[in-house]
This record gives sequence, C-alpha cells and structure tokens, in this order.
Amino acid sequence: MNTPDKKSPHHMDPEIEQLAEEYETDYKLGQDNVRWLGLDLHNPVFIVSATLVLLFVVISLIIPEQSNEALTATRVWIGERFDWLFLSAGNIFVLFCLLLIFLPVGKIRIGGDDAKPDFSLPSWFAMLFAAGMGIGLMFWSVAEPVGYFTEWFGTPLDVGGGDANAALGATMYHWGLHPWAIYGVVALALAFFTYNKGLPLTIRSTFYPLLGDRVWGPIGHVIDTLAVLATLFGLATSLGLGAQQAAGGIEFLFDIPATLATQVVIIAGVTAIALVSVLRGIHGGVKVLSNINMVMAILLLFFVILAGGLLTFLSSFGTTVAGYAQYLLPLSNPVGREDDVFYHGWTIFFWAWWISWSPFVGMFIARVSRGRTVREFLTAVLIVPVIVTTIWMSAFGGNGVGQVVGQVGALADGIGDSSLALFQMLENLPFTQITSFLAIVLVLIFFITSSDSGSLVIDSITSGGKTDAPTSQRVFWVIIEGLIAAVLLGIGGAAALNALQAGAVSTGLPFVIVLLLICVSLWKGLHHERKLMALQGNS
Repeated sequence: MNTPDKKSPHHMDPEIEQLAEEYETDYKLGQDNVRWLGLDLHNPVFIVSATLVLLFVVISLIIPEQSNEALTATRVWIGERFDWLFLSAGNIFVLFCLLLIFLPVGKIRIGGDDAKPDFSLPSWFAMLFAAGMGIGLMFWSVAEPVGYFTEWFGTPLDVGGGDANAALGATMYHWGLHPWAIYGVVALALAFFTYNKGLPLTIRSTFYPLLGDRVWGPIGHVIDTLAVLATLFGLATSLGLGAQQAAGGIEFLFDIPATLATQVVIIAGVTAIALVSVLRGIHGGVKVLSNINMVMAILLLFFVILAGGLLTFLSSFGTTVAGYAQYLLPLSNPVGREDDVFYHGWTIFFWAWWISWSPFVGMFIARVSRGRTVREFLTAVLIVPVIVTTIWMSAFGGNGVGQVVGQVGALADGIGDSSLALFQMLENLPFTQITSFLAIVLVLIFFITSSDSGSLVIDSITSGGKTDAPTSQRVFWVIIEGLIAAVLLGIGGAAALNALQAGAVSTGLPFVIVLLLICVSLWKGLHHERKLMALQGNS
C-alpha cells in the first residue's frame, strides 16, 4: 500500500508518545482498490461517482428539457430555503482563516519543521491563481461590473444602476475574501492532515479528528463521492464558460461563427494539450503553463492599465476599494434582504460555485504547498489574491464601466452577451487584434490548467488518496472531462450550461455542511499539533 509516512513518536516522553499515537491509524483505502486496464481505482468511490455522472449525462441526452427544468427548480428551491446558510457559512470561513493567520498555530509548518517548499514562491503563486480563478476572472471581470452598473444583472441591495461604487464593490465581494477563504479552509485541512499527520490525500481525511477510523468506512465513501461530484460539476461549469468565451473571442477576432462545432473543436484541442500537460507531470505541465499564463496575464493587465489611462485606473482602483469596504458588511448580511435578483441570482450562485470548486482547488493547492507555514499559506491563499483581484477588476471592470459612462462602443448599450464583454472593452483600446488574441490564448491556457489540475484531484480521490497513481488514470479523467463538456454543449448549448450551473448549486449545498465540519476538525488537528510541538520544545 502506497501511503504517506507517519511521524515517529518520541518514546522518551510518555505524553508526547500518547499525543503522537492519536493519529496512528490502519487505514485500508489502498486495499479496496481495483486495478483495471492500468488504472488504480478506489472502490466504491470511483464506481459510484462514475455511475452517477454517466446517469446524469444519459438522462440529459434523453430528456434535456425536463432535466433542465428539474435542475433549475432545484436551484431556485435551494436559493430560497438555504440562502442564509450559504451567506453565513461564507462569513465564518473568512473569520476562521483570518483567525488562524494571527494565532500561534500560524507557526506550524506543513510537512513538519524540516519540510522545504517544492516550488519557488512565484511558481507557487502562479499555480494557486491559475487553478483558483483563471477562467472566471477572464469571463466576468468586465461583464459583471458593467452588468450591475447598467442593471442588466440586477443591482446589489437594489441601489439602482449608474453607481460605480456599488458595481465594482459588489463584483469584488464575489471575487474577494469569501471565495479564497473557502479554498483556504479545504486546502489547509488537506495539506495539514496529509503532510503532518500522515493521512491519505482525500477529503475524508480532514474528518479524522471528528470520526476517527470511521472515515475509512461508508461515511468516508460518501464524503469522497460528494467531493468528486462537486468537483466535476464545478469544473464543468467553468470549462463551459471558457469554451463559450474562447469561441466568442474567435468570432469577434476572425469572424468564425461561435457555433457548437467551434466550441467542440476548442474542447477537443484543449483536451489534447491537457493530455500532453498531464504526461509531463506537475513540474513540466501545470507549473510551466501556469508560469506562462501569469506572465501573459501581467502583460495584458499592464496594457489595459496604461492604454485605458493611468489616472483612470487609479480612480477606478480607489472606487473598487471604497466600494468593497462600503458594501462588504451589508452584502454579507443574510437577514432581511430584498435584492432578490442580485442576492439569489448571483451571490448564492457564486457561493455555491466556489464551494463546489473547493475540493478541486483545495486539493490542488494542498498538493503544491508542502513546506509553507500555516501563516504563510493562508496569507498567500487569502490576502495576496484579493490584492491582485482588486487590481484586475479595477483595470478591466473600471474600463468597462468608463466606456458605459462615456457611451463608447458596444458596452454603452449594456451586456448583450457576457462572453463578448471582455473583447468589446478591448475593442476601444489600441492594438485590439493583438490584445484580443492574447486574451483568447489566456482563456485557453486557463482552460488547460483547470482541466489538468482537475484530473489530478479527481484521480487522487478516486484512487484512495494516492499521489502517484498511474498516469493513464489522469489521462482517463482528462478525456472524460472533455467528453462531458462536449456532450453537455451538444444537448442544448446555453440551456445545458444553465442546467450544469444549477447542478453546481445542488452539489454545493451538502458541501456547505462538509466545510463547516472541516473547520471544527482542522481546529482540533492544529491544536493537537501545537500541543505536540510545545512538549517537544519546538514552539
């Protein structure tokens, strides 16, 4: 059985030995695996997950309209009944992460005191950002603030259109502290229990302080199956948006219609490149692509800042920061909300989407974060991306809102097609052909890194927490992800993606409870490690 090494207890002190032995467990995940066609599949997690996903696809193919109606009704019901739970949980995750940064447990190093980081700081951060929000920032950075400013998407707290503070502040609320806190909780829990406590890299391991050895039984199977389904639905939603935006950009730039055929060709091409990335591994695949993407993103960002006017950017930056500060607490309030279109149509959807993505992003971040302290980890995962996102939204969203105010270009009439908003903004800046092409390439590389890292995560869960399962298994998941995206686009285009977004909300609901329990379990685990360090004289 291939599992992480456990920490050797210090036999010199009975109390230290007793503490260390609390995490000694004879887990048998690897013994349940089924080896078939070169794959290393954990039973029953792989079988149940694959069966449910295939059933969803088959049923959607047979009765697409009824499937869409059922999922949409489920999304509406969840939003109306559990909106308070999503919003309250998001607030708890932010406070919990900030608390861990400042408490003494922040000194704990992932992997132990002697652990060294596997990646340089720039490469590490590039992978965090590419996995966490790449496609989303490209898709929504112009569309969302312009949509609120022009009332096409409703307005936060029903303040009405034409308010730049509200438009940019609400956008930052959806892309700031809350989503990264969700990722941070899952990522830190997985990294800590895997590298410090010697447990397998699966979601179930984060429940060990609460459930003990029961996590290796049926309860653990359910937890990991939910994680796989949430990952697939959350990832497929993003890949669908990426395919739509890339196709829209190609139509905008080369006048090639953004038809289903174009989108399928894009998916096939991206899947093929993702396969090459998978075969090269993390260091030669995701790391290289993430670094390339980060350089390209920085170049595009600086261009938009300079071409749109430095003073305009500084003004937009001030507006974004002020708007975020002004609306952070009011938008975090789950009680007495009347802005139904904005609240349920956007905030609840985004929160459920982030939660459905949390197993995927959290596990990938955990895989690349050995050697960082808890404080360094959460600062990088929580604080730094918020700063970068503020700059990004100020540049892209600020320019979009400015073009609306100045009645310049297509955005002056509002959002007709969200996938075109970024290109419509770039159309009114110099070198449109070059920057639009760069934006398309960025979307495609974000698409590839999401597919690659997503397959890595699903591979780990469905192989019982192994980090070195056969490469053919990751290849299998990359192909399956591409096929699912193509099938869903084929059965209804935008309607299929709407159904998939509803599926993301549905899988996000049970994971709210999972994440809240992970907070409790992680607190217990960190307290245990801190006490052990104190007895060993390492605090």
